[in-house]
Amino acid sequence: MASTTGETLAAAEPIADGRTEEGEEEQVVNPWEVSAKGGKIDYDKLVDKFGCQRLDESLIQRFERITGRRAHVFLRRGLFFAHRDLSDILDAYERGEKFYLYTGRGPSSESLHLGHLVPFMFTKYLQDVFKVPLVIQLTDDEKCMWKGLSVEESERLARENAKDIIACGFDVERTFIFADFSYMSPPIYKNIVRIANCVTGNKIVGIFGLTLEDYGGKFFFPYIQAAPSFPSSFPHIFSGKYSKLRCLIPCAIDQDPYFRMTRDVAPRLSYHKPALIESKFFPALQGESGKMSASDPNSAIYVTDSLKDIKNKVNRYAFSGGQDTIEKQRKYGANLEVDVPVKYLNFFLDDDAELLSIKEKYGSGAMLTGEVKARLIEVLSEIVERHQRARAAVTEETVDAFMAVRPLPRMFG
Repeated sequence: MASTTGETLAAAEPIADGRTEEGEEEQVVNPWEVSAKGGKIDYDKLVDKFGCQRLDESLIQRFERITGRRAHVFLRRGLFFAHRDLSDILDAYERGEKFYLYTGRGPSSESLHLGHLVPFMFTKYLQDVFKVPLVIQLTDDEKCMWKGLSVEESERLARENAKDIIACGFDVERTFIFADFSYMSPPIYKNIVRIANCVTGNKIVGIFGLTLEDYGGKFFFPYIQAAPSFPSSFPHIFSGKYSKLRCLIPCAIDQDPYFRMTRDVAPRLSYHKPALIESKFFPALQGESGKMSASDPNSAIYVTDSLKDIKNKVNRYAFSGGQDTIEKQRKYGANLEVDVPVKYLNFFLDDDAELLSIKEKYGSGAMLTGEVKARLIEVLSEIVERHQRARAAVTEETVDAFMAVRPLPRMFG
């Protein structure tokens, strides 16, 4: 804000963010903090700790076979790498059963960076492939609780962020965007209370690592993020035969704690457990050290950046695995494992043959760092410019249309 055994966390278990029994924090991954010793997240350990499953090649091939569509580059190249019950969603789809998508955004900044766009770009792909409805939650209430923003500022940022989300190309006839402050209504609030009545305070502490020093809103918010996983939170969209639909949630792996809690509760409320498809963190320009930092504008490419900004950031700040002289680069080649421009191209350059050629030439020394960065600048500039054009076309009336509480008559059409 993406069924395994051992999924429910008992109150006495260690905090699921990576602390060892001795309290030493090898890596901390939760919705509010991402850090690791040495700066690099160990995703294998994270999958084991959280109890989700690796999204392996056989499942990707099955996805392609069932949908008749090529897997998104984010799937093919491992940015979305883990899941919970994606196989059940594919089983249901094969049987002709319907489901809906749910994702979200916490609006804490004026503009989004490419890491923020990743889940929405992927969700847009899923909506196009499956022709299913989508609900997008803007957690303006959360940012008052966690970031200290005023209610008014949170509401303003929610609408501004909605414009960037809409610019990703979502279908207004299949998409409902809502902000918590404005949408909170009897149906979703009833589900929030039902969920809260199934989860103890000790469970919340165990999952999220909260203490009595934290404000009470932080204890309550997980129920608010959980509620959209249940279709009855949106009776204007899902009623009658659709009131028990399955839900698939594309999200970053740090959101997993919310939905482990939700999946534990779902059967007790007679709903399907929400399925998840989960991504890694998009690396900062300075290297793979978890999430990008909103406090450092040079750590990320923002959708508001100019061509000059993008060129400057890539050339000055994108960590290179190339050698420090041309002679050494020609002789030894680049270390592709740590090279940020290659990592970015891995996710944004769709042409498999070109990417392979770049990796082979750069890794062998036939290609220089400046050449790789120049190609990345071209790729990123095209993405950002395309987004800026789409964003400029989004009006206040467009936002109102997406956020209107209404049926979606063509949601499966």
